[in-house]
Amino acid sequence: MPRSRQELWSSGCSLWMFPQIHPHLLSFSPKVDSVDGKAATVSKNVLPCTLDEATQKLISLIFSNDMFKEAMECMNLDIKKMPLGKLSKVQIAKGFEVLEEIEAAMNTPNQRNRLEELSSKFFTTIPHNFGRNRPPVISTKEIIEKKKEMLMVLADIELAQTLKSETEKAQEEMIEKVPHQLDQDYASLNCKLSLLDKKSKTYKIIETYLKATSDKYYNPTIVNVWEVDRDMEAERFAEHDSLENRRLLWHGTNIAVVAAILKSGLRIMPHSGGRVGRGIYFASENSKSICYVRTSNRTGVMFLSEVALGKEHTITEDQSSLKKAPSGFDSVVARGRVEPDPSKDTTITLGGKEVAVPQGKPKEQRQFSDSSFSNSEYLIYKESQCRLRFLLEINTRH
Repeated sequence: MPRSRQELWSSGCSLWMFPQIHPHLLSFSPKVDSVDGKAATVSKNVLPCTLDEATQKLISLIFSNDMFKEAMECMNLDIKKMPLGKLSKVQIAKGFEVLEEIEAAMNTPNQRNRLEELSSKFFTTIPHNFGRNRPPVISTKEIIEKKKEMLMVLADIELAQTLKSETEKAQEEMIEKVPHQLDQDYASLNCKLSLLDKKSKTYKIIETYLKATSDKYYNPTIVNVWEVDRDMEAERFAEHDSLENRRLLWHGTNIAVVAAILKSGLRIMPHSGGRVGRGIYFASENSKSICYVRTSNRTGVMFLSEVALGKEHTITEDQSSLKKAPSGFDSVVARGRVEPDPSKDTTITLGGKEVAVPQGKPKEQRQFSDSSFSNSEYLIYKESQCRLRFLLEINTRH
């Protein structure tokens, strides 16, 4: 979704969503025999995978090293100088530190030479591949924001690598039977994914929601839908049981950060910001959120979250300084000039609560005809006010 931690990062390859930072990369060595110092080998019986075929394919995709490498290359990162196995929280933190130095230098007159020096330092810290082109000077706020967003994407790739490292480390233990690698990757997420029956009422509602609010350019089609149940998220979300006005809203993302989101949820980070401030952004139109989806071989992932909006504060112009809803309100809605026809909304019951789900096509909203937002954006400023409910695997035309 837009801005904040979910800010769009655009590269020459595609559109990117940036996530939260998860600095937990671990390193490990092969299990070594204490007698001769050689790596121990033991015949292991790998158990059959217990996941259904669709879930196996999903887990394989969101932990795919080829997919991660593709994501890094699209951000012009040099995967030879900075291979997946060498990503570290220290390196990413140093990248942020250099960007902060550049920001400080930008606020001082006549600092061109200093900016060139610091830009070189940044590209040494976070190796890029510009081909034969000379590395650019980082000299504008826009470039700095894009580089911050890139580092946040990189941080979530790091988390996925950490999770994979942990499962591989477990396999190094000298035991005769080990779970299938996909089972271990799935277990590392601490998140239950339940494949929805395509004949179920809920699936049909989601399918209608997508078709009614998508556009012809991306022309997304659903491959599969999973119900999501993140560990401890229900308990956190229960803090807002008293809030009414709940909606199922879209959240688009980069496929390279899906594992991190399933593990840690949607988060608000200090480096985030956007047209409606530092919060988590959602949309009622698929056509809005899909702009922030980064696919792998035209396969992408989108989330539908239950959002406890409560009392909405409506705006029609940018308010980028917001860090919380105004006093007396629970959320902020930047009203767009169009909105899915509210008269077509339906409801589903989730966790004993009625949740509104748009089903109508976008309709002009005359009362917001002068809004600076073409599509509505829904903002919450507390992470606990949303709960991931569904994960959609989609195919897109572009």
